[in-house]
Amino acid sequence: MRFALVAALVALVAVQTAEAGPLAYGLCQSGCNALAVACYGAAGAVFGTVTAGVGVAPAIIGCNAALGTCTAACAATALIAPTP
Repeated sequence: MRFALVAALVALVAVQTAEAGPLAYGLCQSGCNALAVACYGAAGAVFGTVTAGVGVAPAIIGCNAALGTCTAACAATALIAPTP
């Protein structure tokens, strides 16, 4: 029993961990898009539809700006975070 416990502890110590990487980047992007969908819904629009031109509501422009800021933060985090 004692040998199994020591072997398990050695195995846990030997495992390398990653702080971020492609999976974390994808989750971050998904979170940004989920917030954008909610923002569009609150503004009375559907995310992913064509909304361009003079008739675009200021709220939609704000949603797009927030999405851009969020995705840029994800990209910056993915570039500086260590990945094994």
